[in-house]
Amino acid sequence: MDAIGYIRISKKDQSTHSLDYQEKSIRDYCDRNQLALGSLFIDDGESSYTFDRPDFVALETFIKEHKKKVKYLIVFDHDRFSRNLPEALQKIESLETKHGLKVIATTEPLDIDTSDPSVFLLRAFKYLIANQELLTIRRRAKVSARHAQESGRYINAAPYAYLNSRDAGGKNLLIIDPDENKVFIVRKIYRDFLAGTPKNIIHKEVRQLGFPHSASSAVFRVLNNPLYAGLVRVCASGKYPEKIIKAIHEPIVSESQYYRAQELLDVNKRMMKTKPKDEFPLKGVLKSPCCGTNMTAGWSKGKNKYYLYYRCITHTTVNIPGAMLHEKFEELLKHLSLKQSTIDIIVDKVTPLVRNTFKASDAQYKSIKAQLIAVDTKKDGVDQKLFDGVINDDTYKKWVLKLNGERAKLNEDLEYLERMNDEIEQDLLVLPYMLNLPKIYADSPLSQQHAITREVFKGGLTFSGGMFRTPAINEGLDCNLLTLKKKGLLEIEQPSGNRLKIPYCGEGGIRTLDTLLAYTHFPGVLFRPLRHLSVFKGLQK
Repeated sequence: MDAIGYIRISKKDQSTHSLDYQEKSIRDYCDRNQLALGSLFIDDGESSYTFDRPDFVALETFIKEHKKKVKYLIVFDHDRFSRNLPEALQKIESLETKHGLKVIATTEPLDIDTSDPSVFLLRAFKYLIANQELLTIRRRAKVSARHAQESGRYINAAPYAYLNSRDAGGKNLLIIDPDENKVFIVRKIYRDFLAGTPKNIIHKEVRQLGFPHSASSAVFRVLNNPLYAGLVRVCASGKYPEKIIKAIHEPIVSESQYYRAQELLDVNKRMMKTKPKDEFPLKGVLKSPCCGTNMTAGWSKGKNKYYLYYRCITHTTVNIPGAMLHEKFEELLKHLSLKQSTIDIIVDKVTPLVRNTFKASDAQYKSIKAQLIAVDTKKDGVDQKLFDGVINDDTYKKWVLKLNGERAKLNEDLEYLERMNDEIEQDLLVLPYMLNLPKIYADSPLSQQHAITREVFKGGLTFSGGMFRTPAINEGLDCNLLTLKKKGLLEIEQPSGNRLKIPYCGEGGIRTLDTLLAYTHFPGVLFRPLRHLSVFKGLQK
């Protein structure tokens, strides 16, 4: 046993390659390279973002049990192995270092040198593209789900008293459960709640009637579900807020009953708590302009809708409108670009690597071409021997089979080199987009957005006077400061050579450097001079 195979397809996978096709490709690859395929592991309907898949876990157990007996893990293509760039590279390194096992795609030659920097670079780009495809698939799924919801369809598992069905066009449709007792229970929950019966009493009574859910929140979930009123909740997405629209299925209770129940439930507070965290991208990184503590964020009810605000935890009267803040921050990022010298350093480091890759590819290309000519010469010699009667038909067939196999493998290696060169050229075209800070920020999850913000705006970020303020900005981006200040987007609070902290405050007032000022908003509070402090005496000298 030289090799094991792994094939995968997810439930929402848009790959054109079925499990059968992947299996055939792996078996053909092993035959061409004279590998003994020991076992084949299949994950049907499993996500590519994590390695916590049933058969992959079994595969790792198999590798441990047959350590040093398995040399190769063959996959159809690297996106079948994973679509998570960092996870994939770490897993490949782990398999190679711990078990001496090489992960190879059917598009790669068997003797590929995984320690070659150009191979690592190419694989990294492949996993990067696969990662991007996964995010695209997820985005399409979200958009499709939202479109279905906006057309009044409910696409998930049917709630209590409803059944999932299909309409004449084969699309999702909820129908009322023919069990009249279930319909009666739902109506009773609404009727009793609107009559003032406590939810725990209602729950106890409907449980005796056959209501299956024992959780204490079960009655609340029925009352808070707009589906029972013939409505469907369209989830928030990006800039589009959550909304409730008319559904196409038949209701069990009236809309007036549902909305009266929402008033009694005081759902407004619950909605604030369940807003997705991605709605508050600056929460945790934005500092209060009055005291420097982290600002929190939430939704405040206006006359007709909810408004997002960032609020100081210590001084609750300090509020900043979230929509305006997000718009300003988006505009700020658009005007942040890497310093040309930084870009030059990146390009200088990447370009020689690419050139060396092309040189190595050219040498390999010429070598393979020479080997192909040699194989063709041998084939002509075998043909001539058969014609001269030196060898018989059986011997001729054996030689032709062997030479055709060698030729097929050399042609495969040739195609791989040509494909690699094309992909590297395309990757170089993608490089400027990878240096685009606004795009990187927009495509990142919330945790990475926070990390980017902290790295760009050294010492924290505040907002006052209609613009963002920070003590310092990352040196690679300080070439943008003049433009940002002119546009009223960002100002450095302290010069780069002066890293003094905010002046200290005493019992009798706030001490400043040279003057004693009355603070009109707070009568009796005075600003005291700081001239006595040694640090300022040193500066004045």
